[in-house]
Amino acid sequence: MLKFFSRLFIIAGVSLLAFGGYQLWSSSQKEEERLAEAHAMLSTDNQASGEIKKENVEDIVYENGETIGLLYIPKLDREIPIVEGTDEEELAQGVGHYHDTGLPGQNRQILLSGHRDTVFRDFGELEHGDKFHVKMEYGTYIYEIRDHEIVEADNTTVIDPSRKDEYLTVSTCYPFSMVGSAPDRYVLYAYPSEVVQ
Repeated sequence: MLKFFSRLFIIAGVSLLAFGGYQLWSSSQKEEERLAEAHAMLSTDNQASGEIKKENVEDIVYENGETIGLLYIPKLDREIPIVEGTDEEELAQGVGHYHDTGLPGQNRQILLSGHRDTVFRDFGELEHGDKFHVKMEYGTYIYEIRDHEIVEADNTTVIDPSRKDEYLTVSTCYPFSMVGSAPDRYVLYAYPSEVVQ
């Protein structure tokens, strides 16, 4: 009987590891597809067509699940596709844009969220003064990290869609090295430093 349970535990362990490995691989594949979409959207040919003009930025609205841009983190030399929405499906494919917050150039809070073990690996290495480049169809917006905090997972005070000055809030689960569901969120606040057309 002991032998039977030992084998059962080994099979269960191997199955869990295989399932976890498959989920990571699948997420990585989806992120690569979204990255290709973002690069195509930001190509010079597409931008030259002038589908979105700078003066129309206030009117832009994206649907959940759309690839809307690209987040580049120079310090980590990492490009991450930005997907509209922050449900699990969107977060498995890139960094999610919280739908009720603004977009670059709209003079509002912009909130991006991502998983610490996929798109925001090495996120803990970022420091005040480091930059985020948010590349959209209508231009590239550069934000400098000036502040950070750790809050409980259910703390919604970091979201302020009514605020009328532009800043980028980027959040992920915390602690970074924890296995399983994390109790807190690590939040970085970055402010506009440059706009590149």
